[in-house]
Amino acid sequence: MKAVRVHNYGGPEVLKYEEAPMPAAGKGEALVKISAAGLNFIDIQFRTGMYKTPHLPFTPGHEGAGTVSAIGDDVSEVKVGDRVAYAMSLGSYAEHAVVPAWKLVKIPDTMDFKLGAAIMLQGMTAHYLAYSTFPLKRGDKAVVHAAAGGVGLLLTQIAKNLGATVYGTVGNEAKADLARAAGADAAIIYSKQDFEAEVKRLSSGGVDVVYDAVGASTFEKSLNCLRPRGMMVLYGQSSGPVQAMEPASLVKGSFFLTRPTLLHYSATRDEILWRTSDLFRWIGSGDLKVKVDHIFPLAEAGNAQEALAGRRTTGKVVLIP
Repeated sequence: MKAVRVHNYGGPEVLKYEEAPMPAAGKGEALVKISAAGLNFIDIQFRTGMYKTPHLPFTPGHEGAGTVSAIGDDVSEVKVGDRVAYAMSLGSYAEHAVVPAWKLVKIPDTMDFKLGAAIMLQGMTAHYLAYSTFPLKRGDKAVVHAAAGGVGLLLTQIAKNLGATVYGTVGNEAKADLARAAGADAAIIYSKQDFEAEVKRLSSGGVDVVYDAVGASTFEKSLNCLRPRGMMVLYGQSSGPVQAMEPASLVKGSFFLTRPTLLHYSATRDEILWRTSDLFRWIGSGDLKVKVDHIFPLAEAGNAQEALAGRRTTGKVVLIP
């Protein structure tokens, strides 16, 4: 089968589109014929070696959608022929992938595979951020960094549907338009405005929560945007890791700080089904709109990752085998 593989950590040129052995489903696993793979920033972090795998070469990609073509022993969650999607299982940059069956969810008949791949990782991330990490309620005020990105657009819509006020930060006016269209009460262009000062002005002193996937370049000012006893949710680091900090620095507002990951918020099948059933229902009713703005052939995965890392994308990026 064709797959993208990484033989050594480094730049996008290490993503090699080549023949790879066909995997086989083992006990508790299913073989999925991939029709679409979602691209996420964590894929770049695996490629560069920020997160390392137990072996090289490896096939990147944590999210995909397709059709079950075989199942191993003791699989009851899916059957051959099911249309499924999944997240948080490495190896979706390929024509076929073996996935733990408990992570697979059946997608609605009306949902195409591109949308199925696009919603899983970023959709469940937005869901756990708004429903579990800091459960938003009507009247809460939130900062959403990278509000025109894949998670940002989904999180903004979910937060607004819960009754929160959202201040989104973006890189340019075109992205500001996208954030506002998703429901953001204000779109702050950080290249033109001091987002800390603007958030404090708009919120009359501070917000309840900051959802930050950017990291190093936004972290300190994000803390300063919080009201006393507010929560800093650092769920990514697209600009690089945050430098070591003293816990005493939180005392200025008795702040809460958490570094969550989807791995711990999708740890059981019941939790995955809860989050995805909500997402699928909202998409079906029109309450949640998913932007699949960029589609690349699987062979051009390196170009897709360069575009994502260079902040030249909005919404979701999908790879097609």
